[in-house]
Amino acid sequence: MTQRYHHAENTPRDRRDLTGPFDVIGDVHGCRAELETLLGELGYRIDRDERGRAISATHPDERIAVFVGDLVDRGPDTPGVLRLVMSMSAAGTALCVTGNHESKLVRALDGRNVRIAHGLAQSLDQLAADDDIEFRSAAHAFLRALPSQLILDRGRLVVAHAGLPEEFHGSASSRARAFALYGAPTGEIDRHGLPVRYDWAQDYRGRATVVYGHTPVTELRWVNNTLCLDTGVVFGGALSALRYRELTTVSVPAEQVWSERAGITPAR
Repeated sequence: MTQRYHHAENTPRDRRDLTGPFDVIGDVHGCRAELETLLGELGYRIDRDERGRAISATHPDERIAVFVGDLVDRGPDTPGVLRLVMSMSAAGTALCVTGNHESKLVRALDGRNVRIAHGLAQSLDQLAADDDIEFRSAAHAFLRALPSQLILDRGRLVVAHAGLPEEFHGSASSRARAFALYGAPTGEIDRHGLPVRYDWAQDYRGRATVVYGHTPVTELRWVNNTLCLDTGVVFGGALSALRYRELTTVSVPAEQVWSERAGITPAR
């Protein structure tokens, strides 16, 4: 089977014309098996190549999967996750925004001087070990071109990796992109040595539903029409999705703890 890969635009991507239904999926971090399980729970049919690798997924109701970024790093199979998401994107059954981990991986693949930490080494090693040179090149281009935010359903749904205040919806500014990827650190450090970020969701009063990831949470909770879907699958938590417009959630537990992080409790 010949695979095609779609290259998104590296700007806010206005797809108000797409009204769904959507399945917005939280931070995958290389956890391919859990992603396949979650797609199955959501009703997608997964297609495989002659080597048994998942290379596409379609839904009988023509639903579209929307990934909040951080597909890569820390987990056991970043190439497997990328192969599946890239093929789905090419087929029109998935959309994706970039996360801070994609941004750093691209800089490393570009040969720039970056600190090899937070799971980056796993992605670089796994990609280097993949014997499909064409895929590796396509993955680099795909990650480089991912948009920082998606505007969907006539502006009613916004997806950005770290969330996004209303003033930045649809903005192509460097400030909007930085917030979409990293949030807004306060400069403080918590008891686990992790940066404290401005809790923008507490002040959000926008009309659009904003769905994001980036900062792992132990439970899914709506805050002022925003929802964080990062339930820490790579840390032994769960991989979660929001069915939109139904506004119901689906989660599958991690198969194991793939990476340790203070303050994250593995799912039971």
